[in-house]
Amino acid sequence: MKKHVRSFSIVLAGMLLLAGCGSKETSGGSQKEAAKKEFKIGITQFAEHPSLDAATDGFKKALKDKGIKAKFDEQNAQADMNNTQTIANNFVGNKVDLIFANATPSAVSALNATKDIPILFTSVTDPVGAGLVKSFDKPGKNITGTTDNHPEATGKTINFITEEVKAKKIGVVYNSGEQNSVVQVKAVKELAEKKGAKLVEVSVSTSAEVKQAAESLVGRVDAIYIPTDNTVVSALETVISVANSKKIPLFVGELDSMKRGAVAASGFSYYDLGYQTGLMAADILSGKKKPSEIPVELPKSLKLVINKKAAEAQGLKVNPDWEKLGEFYDGK
Repeated sequence: MKKHVRSFSIVLAGMLLLAGCGSKETSGGSQKEAAKKEFKIGITQFAEHPSLDAATDGFKKALKDKGIKAKFDEQNAQADMNNTQTIANNFVGNKVDLIFANATPSAVSALNATKDIPILFTSVTDPVGAGLVKSFDKPGKNITGTTDNHPEATGKTINFITEEVKAKKIGVVYNSGEQNSVVQVKAVKELAEKKGAKLVEVSVSTSAEVKQAAESLVGRVDAIYIPTDNTVVSALETVISVANSKKIPLFVGELDSMKRGAVAASGFSYYDLGYQTGLMAADILSGKKKPSEIPVELPKSLKLVINKKAAEAQGLKVNPDWEKLGEFYDGK
């Protein structure tokens, strides 16, 4: 009887050992399989403008650099909230492996559409306030990403407007239907008031209303500030034309818009932000991590950049000492 028990124990131990070896092989095999597989990735971008375009380019480059083979289904909502939900629903129906949501409306619609498919967002100002994640450290089951709201960026720009330009009334044009814009305008108002300046707000619903909104600020403000509002930024050239013709210094919330013809911005590269998000996506697709295990990330670089050509076009005399506050944009 004892002999049989001993034999059974040996067999059982061998089975457990084999099982252990098998599980280890399977774990390593999942990453090997990921390297061979071509993933279906849905890209939903809220609007077409340089910052969001750059973020998408950075996202795709990071996946390529990480050896992830992917077939991208790129969709642009053309700043239409209804389109974002249709796009997200189609991605779910097509059973994509991952959704890259570029801007807050696209991310919200993606999360409304699925609680299972991994979602990576970027260009989102307030992911907690938008209901995308519970907190930066503990995002949701299937969603995480990067925020474009660096805690020091807006303050640096408002300081420049009030201290260097001496503006007492700052006009802001934004779409009140964009949650990220509402958050930013509230922050700008608080910062401006601390500096003794007043905010003059004008709200729009579509990009077609942007020029008229900018024109309504003429004679009422000393400077204009445009947050990272997708509706307004997609029609930024109309604001620039008003700023140039009426000699009103224009400031913006990110560097790509500054390059288009604004005096200054404190920001970072949206390409780099998209690249950060792509690295996170690569970890998920390769099986290294789950979305819930990856904290939401802030931009990793920040700088104030001043566009001398735009400053002169909008009636400002460039102070050489400004270079101590940031750097001059040379047009490249």
